[in-house]
Amino acid sequence: MLKFVAPLAAALVLAAPAQAQDAAAGKRAFLKCVACHSIAKGAPNKIGPNLFGVVGRKAGTAPGFRYSAAMKAKGAAIVWNPATLDKWLARPSAVIPGTSMAFGGVPNAAERASIIAYLKKPVP
Repeated sequence: MLKFVAPLAAALVLAAPAQAQDAAAGKRAFLKCVACHSIAKGAPNKIGPNLFGVVGRKAGTAPGFRYSAAMKAKGAAIVWNPATLDKWLARPSAVIPGTSMAFGGVPNAAERASIIAYLKKPVP
C-alpha cells in the first residue's frame, strides 16, 4: 500500500509549487488583459467585465456589465471552466461569433494554461 501512497503524496506536494508558478506566470501574461479587464473582488468593470470569480460562472453574467447581443444569445450555454476558458482564450470569435471582444487570442497553449491558473486564484 505504501508503495502507491508515497508517490501520490509526492506528486501532490510537488504540484502545489507548480500551480503557484503557473498562477505567477499567468499574472504576468494577464498584463495584456488589464487594459480591458479588472480581476479584483468588487473592482469596477472596464471595457470588459471584471473577471474575479469567473471560473465556475456562466458566461455573460458578470454583474453590471453590458454584454453584446452575441454573448447574451450564446453565453448562457457556457460555464467558464478550464476547457471553455482555454477555447475562449485561444480565439474568442470562434467560441462566440459576433462577440464584441476585440482580441485575437493567445496562440500559446502554455500561456493560456497560466492565465487560467491565475483566473482560478488571482495571486497578489
